[in-house]
Amino acid sequence: MNKNLKLKSARAAKDMSQKDLAEAIGVTRQTINAIENGDYNPSIKLCISICKVLDKSLNDIFWEDDNDENR
Repeated sequence: MNKNLKLKSARAAKDMSQKDLAEAIGVTRQTINAIENGDYNPSIKLCISICKVLDKSLNDIFWEDDNDENR
């Protein structure tokens, strides 16, 4: 799995730490860290919760296009 730089960027744009985001959606900071590092593939329910808090769509954060795979 690739690192999720889109998630990290969206979180930073909201001036949220991993802990802030984790608390907002009811998971641990380690879970957010694992998603951002590409070590954990979140459920669709968790993806939707993340997107709601960050005011982003699933495509904005979790869709990988061909250009993303080359990073």
